[in-house]
Amino acid sequence: MTDLKEGVCLAGFWFNHEHCCWKSNTTFTDRDKCPEWKSWSQLILGHGEGAFAYILNYLMYVIWALMFSLLAVLLVKGFAPYACGSGIPEIKTILSGFIIRGYLGKWTLVIKTITLVLAVSSGLSLGKEGPLVHVACCCGNILCHLFTKYRKNEAKRREVLSAAAAAGVSVAFGAPIGGVLFSLEEVSYYFPLKTLWRSFFAALVAAFTLRSINPFGNSRLVLFYVEFHMPWHLLELVPFILLGIFGGLWGAFFIRSNIAWCRRRKTTRLGKYPVLEVLVVTAITAVLAFPNEYTRMSTSELISELFNDCGILDSSKLCEYVNDFNSTKGDDLPDRAAGPGVYTAMWQLALALIMKVFITIFTFGMKVPSGLFIPSMAVGAIAGRLLGVAVEQLAFYHHDWAIFSGWCSPGADCITPGLYAMVGAAACLGGVTRMTVSLVVIMFELTGGLEYIVPLMAAAMTSKWVADAIGREGIYDAHIRLNGYPFLEAKEEFSHKTRAMDVMRPRKSDPALTVITQDTMSVEDVESIVSSTTYSGYPVVVSRASQRLVGFVLRRDLIISIENARKKQDGIVSTSIICFTDYCPPLPPSSPSVLKLRSILDLSPFTVTDETPMEIVVDIFRKLGLRQCLVTHNGKLLGIITKKDVLKHIAQMANQDPESILFN
Repeated sequence: MTDLKEGVCLAGFWFNHEHCCWKSNTTFTDRDKCPEWKSWSQLILGHGEGAFAYILNYLMYVIWALMFSLLAVLLVKGFAPYACGSGIPEIKTILSGFIIRGYLGKWTLVIKTITLVLAVSSGLSLGKEGPLVHVACCCGNILCHLFTKYRKNEAKRREVLSAAAAAGVSVAFGAPIGGVLFSLEEVSYYFPLKTLWRSFFAALVAAFTLRSINPFGNSRLVLFYVEFHMPWHLLELVPFILLGIFGGLWGAFFIRSNIAWCRRRKTTRLGKYPVLEVLVVTAITAVLAFPNEYTRMSTSELISELFNDCGILDSSKLCEYVNDFNSTKGDDLPDRAAGPGVYTAMWQLALALIMKVFITIFTFGMKVPSGLFIPSMAVGAIAGRLLGVAVEQLAFYHHDWAIFSGWCSPGADCITPGLYAMVGAAACLGGVTRMTVSLVVIMFELTGGLEYIVPLMAAAMTSKWVADAIGREGIYDAHIRLNGYPFLEAKEEFSHKTRAMDVMRPRKSDPALTVITQDTMSVEDVESIVSSTTYSGYPVVVSRASQRLVGFVLRRDLIISIENARKKQDGIVSTSIICFTDYCPPLPPSSPSVLKLRSILDLSPFTVTDETPMEIVVDIFRKLGLRQCLVTHNGKLLGIITKKDVLKHIAQMANQDPESILFN
């Protein structure tokens, strides 16, 4: 569908340009001009040359891009609003114990799958990798409902979602081990050993299925297969670290700019017109992209071309060097002087870099599925290729310099520009997401370049250090905070000496805690409490006088149980007593039937004493993904601590205004 913007295959409209020309008998030099593939000007006008043909192709490119993006945003807006964006910030929040109802539902799965194809095909500066993690988690959540063990246990379900996230990255990049590490490092809140091997198995099955389908048609699992012939030299670590610095600066700049734009979208009238915003950004992207062949092609194709090491048969502009075939040894080509094609490609890539840097800021966060991995890698790959060609030409013309004389002799293949592109891609992706271990593993699985782990590690660590020096948050954590999700960052330590009683509610000036007694309140009393408050659950005590804790009951379970009892049980009226114990107190014969709700009562809610240090309480919330925790003293209920209370307390301890922490 991406190539549909430029033309159509006569053998079958579902073939892209490359697949369409596979059966063609054209020569190698004319392989892009096969008779089966027709541009829109050739199809409509009968020829593809001249100004009018160019304008027609330009117009059709923009129209197709607008059609794809319009269809995507209308489907998202009309059927599944949760299908927009990357999905990774919300997955992280859900795995931390917060429930976003419908976010992993069947409608979200169907609409996100369809609109992801449309959004990527429209040519917008976005990727499919982040949304595929969301799609995989939707599949995992839906499958959980088929088994009682997972349907009724939130902790077990989170383990499945961690494994699903690993499978999503495995499918997106063809990187099963990288997927497991991504789930461990970036997504999951709590990752015990059993979840590790389950995630590994899920990623293995996903990779095996992907390999059996063979979506790239080249019998390879990796997305960008590279085959560099020359090892890297120790002195090349200097430009690799420079790429890491660029990646960190780009990551920090992107996060600040994108968050500022998304905040503007949320707080101004701009957010009321999502369809118009998508169409305007698509139109600007398409109009700017078409004249430049490196922005006109899909981002995945661009990255693949930038990673490529020039061979004898390569016809790309990036490989138009001045050839001296007398010095060629086998497949290895020596460093050569750049020809006019390389210089043309360099300024086109420089323009593409400027466009990608700025247009991605406005694209990520729109109301269409949008991933960030591929655009970030594209920015880094362009910067890396530019630097790689510059170093290559420097080594060719100045091989007698001290830095080159020891290892780069005339006629040798010293510098591999494709390797610089690969390192730059890793640096920019690391600067935006702050991934380290999983990023390096994903990159070498993605490209097959196993011997280049050290350059990748150097670039990833440098980009993280530089970006962290400017701002501590990665893009996903920044969006979590922007959207007001109650998320406790697992990587930060709480070192203050406060206690549970300092944080719990109610405070001294607050009204008493809302509780339900175990066997003295009527249906009407409980319904009154539920209708007058918005809490997600209520502590159950022996009596208001003793305040001895019995258990905890969820608001949703209470409402459903009372509604069902009124419809299906005889004698249940407003004055019926609700009993949460096995043996209810005897009532006069004339009294209405008792409503027994012991089955919905959680008899083992998580509790801490009033003297428990907040350091332990915060750790409990992080490790177990709790939403609330009851505070007791000698079995007597004193108050409750919610995750939002913990977040406000952490903000207060960091000298921030606790009321500035907004929750959605």
